[in-house]
Amino acid sequence: MLPSNNTLILGIGNTLLADEGTGIHMLNYMQRHHPELSGVEYLDGGTLSFTLAPWIEEAGNLIVIDAAELGAPPGTVEVFAGEDMDRFAGKTKRSVHEVSLGDLLAIAHLTGAIPENRVLVAIQPEKIDWGSCLSNRVKQALPRTAMQIIKLLNNWATQPDTPDAGLHGRHIPATMGV
Repeated sequence: MLPSNNTLILGIGNTLLADEGTGIHMLNYMQRHHPELSGVEYLDGGTLSFTLAPWIEEAGNLIVIDAAELGAPPGTVEVFAGEDMDRFAGKTKRSVHEVSLGDLLAIAHLTGAIPENRVLVAIQPEKIDWGSCLSNRVKQALPRTAMQIIKLLNNWATQPDTPDAGLHGRHIPATMGV
């Protein structure tokens, strides 16, 4: 498990269903292109399971990356922080995952072990169908998403006493760009 001051980056998704695997592909992208990040633990959460609850509860900071229906063009990235993340994740079961992210966050809330600094980085999928590759528009969003994650990590590092580094309870739409 993690020391309490570290950040858990949790990628979730099913890599057999094209863009549904965006969270895992993004996690792999971060590990390949940004191995220098200190204090970061990467975890492939697959299609979620209750076994992830202890990882979330023990994280000092939490970044979850997943494909999500945003009602936006494919490749759009949105960041949901703090309570906004909880609300978005708890609305409905938004994917084919075994349990929902909302279920895992609810467990962490019940145990009083929810990381104060927590965000969901959500990417609008284009294609959720059999296939192991991302659509071009989602693939093009990976570098831009990585930069947002690094910016967030830097904000947390420079403002460690401020929950969510000024993002608490806010939904931050990201620039779509292609």
